[in-house]
Amino acid sequence: MGDPYTILGVRRNATADEVKKAYRELAVKYHPDKYVGNSLAELAEAKMKEINEAYDAILKEREGGNNYDYGSQQPGRTSKRHIRVLIERSRLDEAETALRLCVPHERDAEWYFLMGSIAYRRGWFDEAQRNWNTAVTMEPNNPEYRQAYYRVRQNPFTDYNRPGNMGEQGCSACDCCTAMLCADCLCGFCR
Repeated sequence: MGDPYTILGVRRNATADEVKKAYRELAVKYHPDKYVGNSLAELAEAKMKEINEAYDAILKEREGGNNYDYGSQQPGRTSKRHIRVLIERSRLDEAETALRLCVPHERDAEWYFLMGSIAYRRGWFDEAQRNWNTAVTMEPNNPEYRQAYYRVRQNPFTDYNRPGNMGEQGCSACDCCTAMLCADCLCGFCR
């Protein structure tokens, strides 16, 4: 691979947002799904691989070795920043595997936030809520963690925001069954 900055078409001193924007624009342009059944499909796939490698290389370079990463002295370890990239790219199995390699004392608020993000992307809202709740408990002043936690509580596919759940007043399925049983006893309703 050549110079990753040249491949993405950005200056070496470009901001993280500029690098991300350039990556996304190229990813949209060369994504293999756009070339299905086209004679350029293989070329697009090769270009997309080059773009991904360039973006990964820039992220690794900018981390400066402060976190674990591929190719570091501890094989198989990945930085949390790189895990965020994997989640962003929907490479959820890789991200989860990398997170699970963290030893227990490295499981900080960000670890729980990232596990919640993976669960949310998979549609596992209960698990996402539990992990994000732990992240918020560990770092209550982190706006990213709080926003994610409240987002899952407002998700229409979860029951967290409906009456009768999480200690709020309201009618539940058990209340409906109890009412039907009482009605049956009093009126012979089901006979």
